[in-house]
Amino acid sequence: MNYRHAFHAGNACDVAKHALLVALILALRGKDKPFRVLDTHAGLGSYVLASAEAERTGEWRQGIGRVADITEGPLADYTAMVRAAGFPDIYPGSPDIARALLRPEDRLVLCELHPEDHATLRARYSRDRQVAVHLRDAWEAVEALTPFPERRGLVLIDPPFEQPGEFDRCAAALARLRHRFRAGSIACWYPIKHRAPVRAFHTALRDAAVPDCITAELLLREPTDPTRLNGCGLLVANAPHGFAEQAEAILAALLPHLAAGEAGAAAAVQRITPE
Repeated sequence: MNYRHAFHAGNACDVAKHALLVALILALRGKDKPFRVLDTHAGLGSYVLASAEAERTGEWRQGIGRVADITEGPLADYTAMVRAAGFPDIYPGSPDIARALLRPEDRLVLCELHPEDHATLRARYSRDRQVAVHLRDAWEAVEALTPFPERRGLVLIDPPFEQPGEFDRCAAALARLRHRFRAGSIACWYPIKHRAPVRAFHTALRDAAVPDCITAELLLREPTDPTRLNGCGLLVANAPHGFAEQAEAILAALLPHLAAGEAGAAAAVQRITPE
């Protein structure tokens, strides 16, 4: 409950996550049938980069501040959306990004457990009939709110990883969702500080036989210091057709801007479990 994303909005890992999120939702739009997006840890929806929280860390300057002006290539859809949302004054969170990509027939469900952030989020979308906002625990929500009535869509799991056991909860949620909502895509963001917790997470998914999982990882530097955020990954189960190739192009485009030439910087898309 202490975590506030306003301190970290627009940092390098936010950029990687949101660029990939744009690609996922655009892939869902490739079919005419309606879809739904469930964001389990929604935050505020958007962030003021001149706020005391954002200015205290200045993390956005090493993230979106390095790529926002890009207008061509694999990042163009994402950066255009960020500029349209009001950058450099505003950085859109995943709720605003998802909402901007919905068609009239699509729906967005947002869960946020922090009382103040939930109140802000609820006020932000109070007049929007395509968006539902819940003051709800994420892990309970993935059970209660799936499968979707539309029978297709995306579940975005994006915990703060401030409490012990977050990787275990993610693995359990992925296993359950793949069983109860086979038509849905599930994207789970995770931090990379050092390799051991990430390896254990991937092993847990293999041991549970969770099918069709790929990872898209961006390393800013060699992940040897567990006190630093050295990179991040997005694990996607049942990814839309062509997403793996899009993810490779997006991460390759981000790497030279965000990694700043540090040793061990890398980007990779890998299959973790078979289809």
